[in-house]
Amino acid sequence: MFWGFNYYRVPVHEQLQIRNDYSTFELIDFTEKIITRTNKLHQNLKANDSLAVNFKYNHQEISDLIFSGIESVNEPKLNLDYGKQNLKKSLFSLPLTYGGFGGYLNPFSLEAQYNSNIPSFKWPTTLTHEVAHQMGFAKENEANFIACLVGMHHTDESFKYATHGFALKKCLQEIYIRDPRVFEELKQCVNYGVLENYRELQEFWLDYQNPIEPMLKLMYGSYLNLNNQPEGMDSYSYVVALLVNYDFGF
Repeated sequence: MFWGFNYYRVPVHEQLQIRNDYSTFELIDFTEKIITRTNKLHQNLKANDSLAVNFKYNHQEISDLIFSGIESVNEPKLNLDYGKQNLKKSLFSLPLTYGGFGGYLNPFSLEAQYNSNIPSFKWPTTLTHEVAHQMGFAKENEANFIACLVGMHHTDESFKYATHGFALKKCLQEIYIRDPRVFEELKQCVNYGVLENYRELQEFWLDYQNPIEPMLKLMYGSYLNLNNQPEGMDSYSYVVALLVNYDFGF
């Protein structure tokens, strides 16, 4: 029951002593850098830059990668201590898929549960996101940032690529809102194979679209609103502010 107080903990940007806003120029500059890194990682995994990267994680492999990644993060300003590993496939993966969700934190057992049906391109960030909730990062944007912090510094190339791809997509979405023309210019710089991974993910969710999904997301958005996240479901996108202002050593 007391886990809910994590919604009111000191924000991550204050713990890291960084800003929580950014200019369009700063966003574009960061996005250009992450495009370069994502393309390079893609080329390391695929000889042909027009092909999507295929992932074949099993449960044990992805668990080992996540928890080893958490242990290797060197960020003394954040408490990333993790106790007993507790990450499980959800028995309700199909209903989660129809609801449009990749995972959740079990409110009774505090187990990180993930939707095993989602494309494995999303496994590194989605599963690490749920583990971040377990560690007390309750807000969605902050859990996404922890997933990026773990994955973008990871030693595993495919795990790192998937995470960079996730961060890049968030940045491109924000640029599209601010300046569609610049979005189109930057999109042309992204390897076609990276865009293919995005397309596969989009097609997966389109296959499961249904009238109930918007209602479920509206309900969850209301839950977030009541728990110190007034932006509701839109709070997921504010991870961009943390990404732009954090020093990833680019």
